[in-house]
Amino acid sequence: MLLDALRDKTALRKWLTCGGADTLRSYGWATGGPRRAVAEWIPQRHREFLAACRPYHETDTHLFLHAGYLPELPMEQQPGLALRWRVTDAGVARPHHSGKVAVVGHTAQSSGEVLDLGFLVCIDTNCHRGGWLTALDTDTGQVWQADRRGRLRSTKEDLRDV
Repeated sequence: MLLDALRDKTALRKWLTCGGADTLRSYGWATGGPRRAVAEWIPQRHREFLAACRPYHETDTHLFLHAGYLPELPMEQQPGLALRWRVTDAGVARPHHSGKVAVVGHTAQSSGEVLDLGFLVCIDTNCHRGGWLTALDTDTGQVWQADRRGRLRSTKEDLRDV
C-alpha cells in the first residue's frame, strides 16, 4: 500500500487510513508539520527495500504469507489480493496443493491463541487491538508472545509438527 501511495493520490488516502499515518509518524511526520511529499519522509533505502520484497516466502516445507492463498494455485500465480487481504475462515480453509504448511497472519485471533489447522497456522493474535504479538519457530513449534504492557509468554504446545 505504501508503494502504491507514493504513486497515486487515491491510494495515498486509503493507505493513510490503514496505518499509513502511524507509519509516517514513526518517521517524524506530524499533522500540521512541514508540507513535504510523503516520499520525502521515508528514506530512499527503505523504499528500495520494500520495492524489492517478494509477496511471500517459500521453503521446502512452509509457505509464509501475510494473509492467505488460493489452495489450487501455485504460489507464483497467487493474486496479490489473496496474499495481502484474504481472511482465514477455519471452517472452509483448505491445504495448499503443494502440501506445505502455510504460516499466515491478517486474520486476528481475538483469543490471543495461535490458530493451528495442521496445514495452516495463523499467528495473528490480535496485537493491533491490544492482544499478543506472536513469533513461531516452525522447526520446534516454540511460540513466543509479548503484549503492549511488556508481559511475555511462551508455549510449546501441540505445534511441534508445524
